[in-house]
Order: sequence, then C-alpha cells, then structure tokens
Amino acid sequence: MRYPAYPEYKESGVQWLGQVPGHWEVKRGRFAMRVNPPAPILRNLEEDQEISFVPMDAVNENGGIRLDQTRVKAEVGGGYTEFQDGDVVIAKITPCFENSKGSIATGLVNSAAYGTTELHVLRASQALDYRFLFYLTITDGYRKLGESEMYGAGGQKRVPPEFCKDFLTPLPPLPEQTAIADFLDREMGRIDRLVAKKRQLIALLKEQRTALISRTVTRGLPADAALEFGLEPHTRFKNSGIEWLGQVPEGWVVIPLRYAFLNQDYRRIPLAGIDRADMEKNYPYYGASGVIDYVEDYIFDEALILVAEDGANLLSRSTPLAFLATGKYWVNNHAHILKPLSGDIGYWVGVLQTFDYTPLITGAAQPKLTADRLGSIMLPKPSAAEQTAIATYLDRETAKIDKLMEKVEAAIARLQEYRTALITAAVTGKIDVREAVA
Repeated sequence: MRYPAYPEYKESGVQWLGQVPGHWEVKRGRFAMRVNPPAPILRNLEEDQEISFVPMDAVNENGGIRLDQTRVKAEVGGGYTEFQDGDVVIAKITPCFENSKGSIATGLVNSAAYGTTELHVLRASQALDYRFLFYLTITDGYRKLGESEMYGAGGQKRVPPEFCKDFLTPLPPLPEQTAIADFLDREMGRIDRLVAKKRQLIALLKEQRTALISRTVTRGLPADAALEFGLEPHTRFKNSGIEWLGQVPEGWVVIPLRYAFLNQDYRRIPLAGIDRADMEKNYPYYGASGVIDYVEDYIFDEALILVAEDGANLLSRSTPLAFLATGKYWVNNHAHILKPLSGDIGYWVGVLQTFDYTPLITGAAQPKLTADRLGSIMLPKPSAAEQTAIATYLDRETAKIDKLMEKVEAAIARLQEYRTALITAAVTGKIDVREAVA
C-alpha cells in the first residue's frame, strides 16, 4: 500500500533525516527524554518484593522482552540496570546494538526490573510517546549513527549514553506521535504474523526433510524410487535388535560405527607444522555448530588444529551434529573426524544425521561424546549399490525441500526489509499515516 507524503516539508539540518514535515520539530534527545534515570517504582518496592530480571538474551531484536526470570529485590543488589514499565531499553554493546536489540518495557513483575548492565534506559518525557521513541531507536539511521560513535575495542565496543542524549530526534506534535505509533503497532503486528506463519512453514519443511532422510536410510527407498534406480523394492523386513532402528530391510546388516568409519581424530597437526598464510587464505573453518567461517586470528590461539582430508564426515563432540565436509579445512579439537571405510559417503552422512547422540554424551564440566561411545553405535548397512541409490535420491529430494525453504526465507527477508523501511518512513515523516489510523 502507498501512503501520501505531507503537504509541506522543511530542511531538518540533519543529514540522515533530510527534510521533515513543516510543522515538526527536531530536538536533541536530552530535551525529550531522560537517559539511564533511576526507577522510582523499583526503589519504592519493599526489599522482599519480587521484580523481573532481564539478561541480554531475554531482550529480542526489534522489540519484545522475555519475562521468565524474577528475583527478590533484596537478592539482586547493585551493579544492574534498573528500569520500569514504560521505559525503552536498548542494548549498548556490539553486536547487540547493531542487531537492534531493544524493547518497550511492559508487563514487568511489580512494574519494575533489574537488567543486564549492557542496556541503556530511555524514559520519554510528557512531550514524547514512548512507542514513537522505541520505533525511532530501531531505524537504520539511529543504529548506524550509534555504531559510528561506539568506543572500546573488539567485542567490547559500546554506545555511550551521550549518543542517546545528543541524538537529533524528530518530534511531531504528541497526538501525531501517538497516531504514528498506533499505525506502526498495527502494521508491525500484521507483518510479524506473516513472518511467524512463514517460520512455521520452514519448521514443517525441516521436519519433513529430517523425516525423509531418517525413513530412507533406515527403511530403504520408496517402491517407485527403487524401481527407478533398478532395485527391487523392499517388501520383507527383520528386527534389527537395535532400539533406535527397529526393523530394517532383509539383506541389510547392522554393524558398529567403528567398522564403518576410520576415526581420524589422530590427525591433529601442531601449529609449528602448518603454513599458516596458506591455510588462513584458502581453507574454511568448521565450528562445533557446523557453521563454516574462514580462519581468523583467534583460531590460532588454540594449541592444536585439525586439518581433515577430502570426503570426511565431521561430528562435534559436545553437541553432535553430523555433516559432510569436502576439500581441506580447519576444525578445532572439539570434533570427531570420520571417514567411511567403504560405501557411499552421502548415505553415511544421512545415517549419522538420523541418530540421537544425546544419551551418549557424558561429563559434567565438559560434556562430550567419547570416541569409544561413538564407535559402539550400531548402524544399518545396505549394499554399496543401494547406498549410492539412496544418496542420489536424497540429494534430489532434499534439494527440492531446500529450494522451497530458500523461497520462504527470501519472502521473510523481503517482509523484514519492508518492516524496517516502513518504520523509518513513518517516524521521519516521509509518509503521512494520520489518515490511515483515523
């Protein structure tokens, strides 16, 4: 939907704002809000009364606070950020600030909270609608300017409170601020519901993908797919004797993982034996979550680095996640490196992705899946020809699901871009939404 512009504009004198409606004002934040003020509601509570407790991971991006933690006021003590219902809280540390972590505080236990010290608290004056203020803080202009004023080094950079106090804030008349906030509340609700539905669809597609892999690597190909690959469909099954497998096709065998893979954990190369410049430039790094990154300096602080060969399966020790790693790559010593002794690696990846490793993880201080326990896992093994057929089939069918997920993810990205653009346009006066909520 297209919204009209205001009938008259003037220069704001602020580069990121450009022109603003002729009747709007532009003031420094200190004249429209208080930054990091005390919370009178909290201070007036008795010491034995309960309040909300908000760590950084409870503050959402672009709004919302998870309020599942509470504390008795006397137990918290000093050193935390205090705030109350109606305040706007924003993360001040990188990368949380850049990621738009922040929210309106509402629904707090006894209307008060202590939170992480990495929050700035903004309390709107009577001339500023706190919802309008919140929407302003999640605009690209606010976040980019705040990022440019961060101080500190590396991962400890923070936005100073002076940024919030000196930020040149567009100020429509209060009734107009309320109308803009009402409009954005309504439109954000619509967009967020659409995004939630699409995320549900992605979750269903992931479940479908997992079920497809699990069913195929343990029960064989569907009848039509088996015939397509020149195989006889399975009609007879036998009890595997393994709880997680249940029945498997007749003709399949069940073997311990140690007889299916060569465990290459021994391939740990000391840093002294590595051409760092070559590896840093040319080879990816696999972390415990399976996410690929290219090597950065901090990785070389580790005592030992693994360099794996082509065609190895990678399995994290602490939070097992099996996936196929191709080519040469770096990986730290929190992973098992498995290479099939025979058969199709695509099939074996599917089997490793199907197994639930949770019951086998041991250790309190540093939980992990030991090599012995890993080697004892019983796995189904069809013939080499059937392994290849299963791997080819799964590559094709999972690619279809992956393509659908990519389309849904792209739709979510477009909705989020529209969300950001609409907020910025409304709070900077580039569109006139007063009639939209009349």
